[in-house]
Amino acid sequence: MLRRETATSPQQAVAALAGLRRFQDAPRKRRRMRPVRYRSGAARLRDGARGSDGVPVILVPSLINPPWVLDLAPGRSLVAHLAAAGFHPWLVDWGTPRTQDATLDLAGHVTHRLLPMLRRFDRPVLLVGYCLGGTLALAAAAAAAPGRVAGVATIAAPWHFAGYGDEARAALAALWTQVAPGAKSLGVLPMEVLQTAFWQLDPARTIAKYAAFATMAPQRAADFVQLEDWANGGAPLTYAAGADLFETLLAKDRPGRGNWQVGGHMVDPHALPCPAIEFVSLTDRITPAATAIGLAARRDLAAGHVGMMVGGRARALLYDPLTDWLRMAG
Repeated sequence: MLRRETATSPQQAVAALAGLRRFQDAPRKRRRMRPVRYRSGAARLRDGARGSDGVPVILVPSLINPPWVLDLAPGRSLVAHLAAAGFHPWLVDWGTPRTQDATLDLAGHVTHRLLPMLRRFDRPVLLVGYCLGGTLALAAAAAAAPGRVAGVATIAAPWHFAGYGDEARAALAALWTQVAPGAKSLGVLPMEVLQTAFWQLDPARTIAKYAAFATMAPQRAADFVQLEDWANGGAPLTYAAGADLFETLLAKDRPGRGNWQVGGHMVDPHALPCPAIEFVSLTDRITPAATAIGLAARRDLAAGHVGMMVGGRARALLYDPLTDWLRMAG
């Protein structure tokens, strides 16, 4: 990718490699995770406000990348913001798939991981799902027992996968054809494969950001390392979940076509038994606005996929309006 994108600019290639070396050599601090209260298979539910009696808000991250983008650092943590607002936030950590989990597809992550967590609570919960976690949160709201979910909010959640466009979907289909046999043999889809798929969405930007990092000021560089470690990290997906992602969602667009079932329930985001809202980024390359759900309650944001969650304007653009909506729904 580097050779292709910098074929006419040796200077940019040198800068990108210098940025990559700086990233590799950058110091890291050990991350402290929130305590685990409940387990469901390999998945864990982490307590974001120990001892709180506030309304429980279950934060559902994507299966791709670690969950701590929702709890990144002081001042850039949706978990901490919700706790300060009087809620009791809980963060889903999908964990690392076990050998016996190879056949656990996306629907299985909802019915065998997420729904058992919701049943731990003796009161209705609020669901907040980010990226693919928002897609799964909608499915959980549709499949949960009546009265179990008080409301669901999605953030940059894809639903109409045809919105990625024919060219991107064809490239991703070709990638899946190439890696599927190995993933099936392993029983998992490695994160490195998924990161390759993300790079293909905007390869020029990937090269440019590492070239810029080569000379970035120290504080900005530390923030860059923190986010890139998140973006390049994470457990693999089960083989079945990977196949579901590439075949059921990206290739067939079953959610967007109204033909996706979870736990015996057809998932219709317009007929949920609870209030729902979606937050859509208009400058998102990972989840383009064209893939949005189309809910009646929608808030458009002028921020990128990650910036809307942890950027300098995240509180004003996302945290505060989301908190206001959760108060009304809960």
